[in-house]
Amino acid sequence: MPFPRSSGVLLHPTSFPSRFGIGDLGLEAYRFIDFLRESYQQYWQVLPLGPTGYGNSPYASYSAMAGNPLLISPEKLRDQGLLSDEDFAHLPHFPEEKVDFESVVYTKIPLLKKACNNFKANATPLQQTEFAGFCDSKAYWLDDFALYMALKDDHEGTSWYTWEPEFARRKPEALEQARRRLSAEIFYHKFIQFEFFRQWSEVKTYANMSGIHIIGDIPIYVAHDSADVWSNPNIFALDEQTGEAALMAGVPPDYFSVTGQLWGNPVYNWEELQKQDFEWWIGRFEAMLDYVDVIRIDHFRGFEAYWAVKKGEETAINGEWIKAPGEQLFEAIKHKLGKLPVMAEDLGEITPEVEALRDKYEFPGMKILQFAFNGGPENPFLPFNCERNFIVYTGTHDNDTTVGWFNKASDYEKQNLLLYLGCLSPEGIHWDLIRLALSSVANQAIIPLQDILGLDTQARMNFPSKADGNWDWSYRPGVLTKELSNRLRVLTTLYGRAPQNK
Repeated sequence: MPFPRSSGVLLHPTSFPSRFGIGDLGLEAYRFIDFLRESYQQYWQVLPLGPTGYGNSPYASYSAMAGNPLLISPEKLRDQGLLSDEDFAHLPHFPEEKVDFESVVYTKIPLLKKACNNFKANATPLQQTEFAGFCDSKAYWLDDFALYMALKDDHEGTSWYTWEPEFARRKPEALEQARRRLSAEIFYHKFIQFEFFRQWSEVKTYANMSGIHIIGDIPIYVAHDSADVWSNPNIFALDEQTGEAALMAGVPPDYFSVTGQLWGNPVYNWEELQKQDFEWWIGRFEAMLDYVDVIRIDHFRGFEAYWAVKKGEETAINGEWIKAPGEQLFEAIKHKLGKLPVMAEDLGEITPEVEALRDKYEFPGMKILQFAFNGGPENPFLPFNCERNFIVYTGTHDNDTTVGWFNKASDYEKQNLLLYLGCLSPEGIHWDLIRLALSSVANQAIIPLQDILGLDTQARMNFPSKADGNWDWSYRPGVLTKELSNRLRVLTTLYGRAPQNK
């Protein structure tokens, strides 16, 4: 659906400052929301919030519906009486501008386990009732997820398709025995989800009361090693003998990589999903709407046709496009849930058929300003070629920061940009592109916080063709200054994106 003229900021919660080494849902989340409100922003866009696996990518989660335990605030657990200040007495020194995921896991997981034990021993009747209610309401995904995580821990973190056949193939008797044997571990994973959703709900309520809507991200694919694939193997393209991905997801060669991107996720068995009336997908959207206001669908073009690469290939070059039943899926979701607040990530190789699917449901598409200056006046990313039902970005989590991009841009791009702007402002190239985004006719403009802060490539969130060293940027305490908020508020007001009551 089209959205009113407005603007917002892209920032993943892991990037908040924290003495626990990774951003969480404690005080800094509320300070950031205050910054958004004071800057007249109306949206906060986050990356997927699920528990991350190898490489720490939020796009490779152990569950499409669970929350990331590392985002839980130990200080809020302390305020509930589940931890004490003494538990924080010997925290290691963490880097301020990077997340050291290994050290974070080593430090935070013991705290979460201690909080779980304290809850189990001392929970009040009201807390026990709330926990039981949460487990009942989320049972459609939580039961499988908690069992999967307990089994994964029991198998020292190995992937489910390498487990003993009775577990990999979900033999009922073996699973029942595992539920009894691993009951304490299953309780822990359910408790952690209970606390994540409690803390996230409090943050979301504060954001909504502050006039801020949260944009969440649905990756089209889920990780191969996930509770979703393990518990629903029939809706994925798997090798029946080994459980490996028979057809892998990715994209052909593009702007980011000459060999394409081979993600390794299994693609969907759309025929089976259709037989089930897309029940799994509908449940996924319902789960997302529990904790976000707007859903951004990542890799939207895959709902019209998807790039599939056979098992054994090492790059994405030798794939093929296969048609997907996107229209039937969105009709089923619309019939069950009504008209959804959805945005479409429509970047990459976009065909008229993809645009038609997007436009039929009035999903806003995306325009990236960093792509606008490497061609002529027909370039679809130029602001004057943008239509209203779009979201314009200076860049996304997959791009370099604006400062980093400009420093590496070709002379041709720099000349084009300079001609377009007329001159470079003394505030820096990042504010020039922020002005372009805010002044465009697009209904919404979203700016990564790194660009508002004027940071270079060191603050980049993700290199799409790079396996590791991603997702670890965080900002220093105190950088969200009044001066920065005032500057953003003035521009937001000037270009008609301030809230109606301001």
